[in-house]
Order: sequence, then structure tokens, then C-alpha cells
Amino acid sequence: MSLVAKRLALGAVTLFVVSLIIFGAVELLPGDFAEEILGQGATPEAVAAIRQELGLDRTPVTRYFDWLGSAVQGDFGVSFGNQRSVAEQLAPRFGNTLFLALVAACIAVPLALVIGVLAALYRNSIFDKVANMTTLTSISSPEFFVAYILILFLAVMNPVFPSLSNISSDLDFWTRLDRTMLPALTLTLVVTAHMMRMTRAAIINLLASPYIEMARLKGVSPARVIVRHALPNALAPIINVIALNLAYLITGVVVVEVVFVYPGVGQLFVDSVKIRDIPIVQACCLIFAATYILLNLTADVLSIITNPRLRHPK
Repeated sequence: MSLVAKRLALGAVTLFVVSLIIFGAVELLPGDFAEEILGQGATPEAVAAIRQELGLDRTPVTRYFDWLGSAVQGDFGVSFGNQRSVAEQLAPRFGNTLFLALVAACIAVPLALVIGVLAALYRNSIFDKVANMTTLTSISSPEFFVAYILILFLAVMNPVFPSLSNISSDLDFWTRLDRTMLPALTLTLVVTAHMMRMTRAAIINLLASPYIEMARLKGVSPARVIVRHALPNALAPIINVIALNLAYLITGVVVVEVVFVYPGVGQLFVDSVKIRDIPIVQACCLIFAATYILLNLTADVLSIITNPRLRHPK
């Protein structure tokens, strides 16, 4: 329990440091929101009045601690652009991003585990070589390229799915799933490769262990050796890579959401950066960082639980 507590404390400190970086990076963005909203006809007096109204005339240190204190309580302030609560705007967008990540994870995780186990079972076979070549190609291809290829083949040449994912809360589940499928498949192709290769490597590494050799000498079938003996002991590294890729599914969706015009946090983040809407930009970055850190902590805790050597260190 002490090791878990240390990891949680480290996660809290990491999130605090990240919040400092987020606030400082947003402060360094070029331009000024007051000048942006007033346009070319902005006068110094009007700019100063808007900056005072929005609180931008205060010192950065004061604004940081005010923002951090409110964010801890779930209050991310009010949008500069439309004067609406940031939390109210983020809630449906974050729900959409979670839905997209969940659909991609439901496809990617089982697919990666099955392919990884089969590649380890039939090591150096044609299947293993094709799987490795395909995953290397997938890893090497940027998300936007994979997205446009899928749009070409599954939306233009063969209209199976819509090319734009314009979902809304009034859609039923199956319509929403249909419109989300192309961005979900894009994310699946990107993250499946990492999980599959880690699963394959972890299992192959364990196949040389003495207890695996003993199971083979007893006449246990290769499939049973992997599923019953190797896979459970390879869970720690596999859980780590799955958690990291699940974090990517939520925090790395910006490019995919922009390509498919998907109404998630990533699309809102890009739109807000364009108009320098500071409260929304800061809230999006903090949510991305908190999600990534939380999933990494989850991976650490699960690794400790599944590994007796970590639970009972000498």
C-alpha cells in the first residue's frame, strides 16, 4: 500500500507541475484576446477596458493560483468568446471524446491481444511476418494519413461510413456508432500496433522460462502453454502498454477529431486556440494531462497488483 500511495503522491505532484507548464505556455501564446476580439479598430483604451473586465490586467501569479484553485473545485471559469461556463461546454465534448475512445478501445484491445498471442504462437511464420510488417506500417503512418486513406476507401470509393462525424446528443446509439466508426478505426489502426508488438514480445520473452520448458516437456499443447502459463505472467507489461495506449486514445485524438470534424475536446481545443480563448485552452490541456496521468497511475497500480515481486519487494 505504501508503494501505491507513493505513486499517487507522485501523480499529484506531476499534475501540479504540468499545470504550471500549461499556464506558462498559454501565457506565451502570441497575440492578445482583447485585440483579437476588437479587430483592427482596437484603441488602447478599449483594449485596456476589456483586459480589466476579463482579469487579464492582473499579475500572472495571481491569475495562476486563482485558476488552479477554481479548477480543483471543477470550475474552469467563463469562456472569453461566448461568456458561457467552460465546464458546461466541456462536459458534452468530453463525453463525445470518451465515446470515441471507448469504441476504439473495444476494437483495438481484443484485436491486439489476439494477434499478439497468435504471432508469438506461430513465431517466424508467414502470419508473424505479415503481422509485424503491417504493424510497422501502421506505426510509421501519421494519423491524418491513415484517416484520409480510410475516408478514400470507406467513404468515397465504397460509401460504408460517413466521412464527417457530425454527432449530437439527440442521435440514437447505432446512428452515433455509425458516424463514429471511421475516426474509431483510425485510432484502432494506430494503437493496435503498439499493443500487439508488446504482447508478442512479452510472451516470447517468457517462452524461454524454465516453467514453460517444463510444461512443454509434460506434453502440454503450445496454445495451452501460452494461454494458461505465459499470458498471465506477461500481464504486467501488457497492462502498461494498454493503459498508455488508452491514454493516447483520449489525449491524442486532436488530429483525428479535426480531420473528421468530430465534436470532441480536441476539436474544441483547436477552435479555442485560433481565437485565443484562454480559459477553454487551459481547461482542455489540464483535462488531457489529468487523464494521461490518471491512466498511467492506473497502469502502475495494476502492475503492482499483478506482479508479486512488486507487491512484496525484498
